[in-house]
Amino acid sequence: MRIQESELIINPDGSVYHLQLKPGEVASKVILVGDQGRVDTVAGFFSSTEFVRQNREFRTITGTYKGERITVLSTGIGTDNIDIVLNELDALANIDLQTRTPKEKTTSYTFVRIGTSGSLQEDIPVDMPVISEIACGFDGLLNFYDGYARICDIDHSHLVAAFEKLGVKGITISAPGFYGPQGRVLRLDIVDPYINEKLQTFAWNNKRITNYEMESSAIYGLSALLGHKAVTICNIVANRYKKQYSQNHHQAMLNTISNVLEILIKL
Repeated sequence: MRIQESELIINPDGSVYHLQLKPGEVASKVILVGDQGRVDTVAGFFSSTEFVRQNREFRTITGTYKGERITVLSTGIGTDNIDIVLNELDALANIDLQTRTPKEKTTSYTFVRIGTSGSLQEDIPVDMPVISEIACGFDGLLNFYDGYARICDIDHSHLVAAFEKLGVKGITISAPGFYGPQGRVLRLDIVDPYINEKLQTFAWNNKRITNYEMESSAIYGLSALLGHKAVTICNIVANRYKKQYSQNHHQAMLNTISNVLEILIKL
């Protein structure tokens, strides 16, 4: 099957359209961050850098950490951006861009999202990392992909277990917005003013909802459909139950990045 030019746009230099990356430029271990400024923070731990590339909100650095090749890439905010990032990264690895045909032998990435999040539980304090055991999408992205139903309850425990010592585990809600969809009220009332209270008390298979963020359901779902591994670790910057905000989230993030890199190089 040849993929048409309108479906997979390739730039004149042979790079994929949005990320402006070429085959071979992305390591098999990829750290995904929302904030493009955090790309340089992560790369600050590298001993060497191969290149820096940026287009729009997508900033990429591939380098080496303790002898291991790692790529860090900013996705921007939202599951719609994740749709772009994961499909184009997968294309770099698993589609021959010259012939525009899928490769017979596929390559699997290990994706680790490092982000920030809001806690929905009183006992999960600010600056605590939360590892997403399950990512529940409040958006509709995965509904556009055939086969989404078979990965709705997929087990990510093999990768979650590698990082679980960093913090607490739980169910993460990926919201399609920051304000109303996460129960915030500014000048507009929301349909359900008790949404956060309902989420706080919800439980499934002895798992509770721990936090809100905006990307992980798409990362987990698309990774499962495409044959990649994924895990999300988000530092809590706000406790929504206590109405508290972190006073030192930058240092807490540096600690989490350092700990994630140490685990990632051993996988």
